[in-house]
Amino acid sequence: MLRSLFNEQPRAAEGTLAETFRAMEQFASLLSKRIEAGEDRDYKLRKFEIWTLGLQAALDELEQSHYAALRYQKLISSVSVKQMTDTERMNYNRYIYYDKNGFIRVFSLLDKLGTLLNELLGMRTERVKAHFSYFTVLRVMRERKAHPELTWKLNDVKEKYKEAIGRLRKRRNTEIHYMNSEMHDDLIQSQRMYGAEIYLENVAEQSGDLTCGLQMAMESLRLTFQYACVLMRKK
Repeated sequence: MLRSLFNEQPRAAEGTLAETFRAMEQFASLLSKRIEAGEDRDYKLRKFEIWTLGLQAALDELEQSHYAALRYQKLISSVSVKQMTDTERMNYNRYIYYDKNGFIRVFSLLDKLGTLLNELLGMRTERVKAHFSYFTVLRVMRERKAHPELTWKLNDVKEKYKEAIGRLRKRRNTEIHYMNSEMHDDLIQSQRMYGAEIYLENVAEQSGDLTCGLQMAMESLRLTFQYACVLMRKK
């Protein structure tokens, strides 16, 4: 959808993205067959199917936001807003919009995944923490040594992207609880050099972090749904 902003053809999923969508589609297909066979008396399979479709949409939206953010980021060459032309300022504002949309979606998607994992694997994380995140569910899985063939793979993915996700989380928390994340960067600089020209945040580094967020989301989803397919075939 957003590739049309750049006069490009719609995305053709490849690599990890394609593998992830394929695993999700396979799980949804397994659920659908069992639902049609009358094996969903408590409607739990239907709930998993709806959650899976929601995660597919969430991944699609995250990937598109990431793509648009990177495209606009590459159009920014000035080191401060003051130096920008009107066109570059417009591209910078668009970068901010899609970057912000992207890093918020990373955590939204992961929390949706945590909800599915908690229910699918019977972790009952809500007994530990009423409002839990994906990371809480993963911690509970580790502590209980539950489903180790999945748990430790997911944990390895979390550790691989730990630093970038930490920076994204800080920006997400600033955006949601305090002020616009890009204004927070301006505030820090203005405190250091009041009255002087304010330079841009490191947009290349931020784009790299968003890429890591997308990669973590894709890899975590792929591993989860490949495992979910194995579980469903055993039942």
